[in-house]
Amino acid sequence: MPKKNIHPEWYNNSKVYCDGKEIMTIGSTKKEMHVDIWSGNHPFFTGSQKIIDTEGRVERFMKKYNFKNNKI
Repeated sequence: MPKKNIHPEWYNNSKVYCDGKEIMTIGSTKKEMHVDIWSGNHPFFTGSQKIIDTEGRVERFMKKYNFKNNKI
């Protein structure tokens, strides 16, 4: 027999907030959650992520070991 009164209360309509705005409703053991990042504002998912590479790794390697062309 399972023990009674040991499990947390389940909320079917828990609200998730980001920057003070409700972004979704989920099932959880907490009534509401506040998050800093979610897929709607994360740079990877929104496509605004920028990779800055001033000098590529291959070019640095070639320069470091004095290779004249890209053939090793």
